[in-house]
Amino acid sequence: MSGIVGSKLNIRGSGRIAKLGTDGQVLTSGGAGVAANYEDLAAGTSWQSVVTGSTLTAVAGNGYWINTTSNACTITLPASASVGDSIIFADYARNWGTNKITIDANGLTYQGYVTNVEYTTDGLAVGITYMNATQGWVPTFDDAVADVPTKGNSEGIFAYGYSGSIVSMSNLISTVGVVGSDVTGVGTARYDLAACEFGGDKGIFAYGSAGAMSNLVSNSGVIATDVSGVGTARESPAACSYGGDKGIFGYGAGPVSMTNLVNNSGVVGSDVTGVGTARRLLGACEYDDDKAIFAYGDTGSVSSLSNLVSNAGVVATDVTGVGTARKQLAACSYGGDKGIFAYGSTGSNVSMSNLVSTSGVIASDVTGVGSARHELAATQYGGDKAIFGYGYTSGRVSLSNLVSNGGVVATDTTGVGTARNVLAACSYN
Repeated sequence: MSGIVGSKLNIRGSGRIAKLGTDGQVLTSGGAGVAANYEDLAAGTSWQSVVTGSTLTAVAGNGYWINTTSNACTITLPASASVGDSIIFADYARNWGTNKITIDANGLTYQGYVTNVEYTTDGLAVGITYMNATQGWVPTFDDAVADVPTKGNSEGIFAYGYSGSIVSMSNLISTVGVVGSDVTGVGTARYDLAACEFGGDKGIFAYGSAGAMSNLVSNSGVIATDVSGVGTARESPAACSYGGDKGIFGYGAGPVSMTNLVNNSGVVGSDVTGVGTARRLLGACEYDDDKAIFAYGDTGSVSSLSNLVSNAGVVATDVTGVGTARKQLAACSYGGDKGIFAYGSTGSNVSMSNLVSTSGVIASDVTGVGSARHELAATQYGGDKAIFGYGYTSGRVSLSNLVSNGGVVATDTTGVGTARNVLAACSYN
């Protein structure tokens, strides 16, 4: 039996007394007739601040998050090591496949070789331990950490538009953002329409120059036949998903101030009027998993205003002054919970984007993102990335710009199907 007496621990029966240890120590037994004592626990890995530089001198016992978003990184190991020394390196931004890390053994061996070792796999974590002078540093684990499940659909589709004549065609977008060749004869040819997702994995095109009709898109990217009589016929609306599995079409030529909700079976509801300032030629996208935002457009002049949409499909009042006023732009979600508006016309074509935060706040302009153009379309792909495609510069174009899951717009990719403008896009699958 034992008890604490004052500042000492009395281990009765042993005839010995051990003083109390300090924080983090453990009590150890020395055996019969030997006083118990407090000793330090073996130190664990000491994780360091995120490394963003192009070089690092590593120290045994440390763990390092290596962020190679902007550059590759060369890591120099200690010049001397003791058996059991360990170091861990982990891919902070899942970007080692783009910008690698190189490990310099600094005169010692690495798995028995005096050489530099490169790691080029996204999401990798590498733990190394010093074995002996012959084998040197040896990986004790070397594996890619699985990415979290993506929140969005993995594939997309551009469809309809005007190529010099009204077209009835579509182009599928792969999980890596590659635009496929033309598929013709998909419903009534039309332009100036909109599209969005519904049901979690399907899409819908609706309205435009052919009137009040819609076409559903299956989760394999197949466009169904026309469904007529879906709310007030109009051109130049915008659309996006909300509530996780439903959609909303809003505004349009007139201009009008109305929306039509789409349930999770793809049925378009009747008109809801008086939802913010009437306008056309605007954009819309999702944000924060289950909410939406309409922004910009033509009220009789180009506008810089937005309207948030709740996860129940209720459109809020106008918010003014959100970036450069413009019309005929496009928008979509990225990153699983954010959005992006880009391109359009202020009276002349612009090359700019505005990111949308997880709280629906539109950021200031980012300029110089691909070819300036208007009357294009956009959608997500790959679960958390986006793509802008087609449009009109000084003529109709066949090009796209990918958007990373960090909201960075890439340079132009040309030759993606038939050049056209005033089309629409959505994701599926």
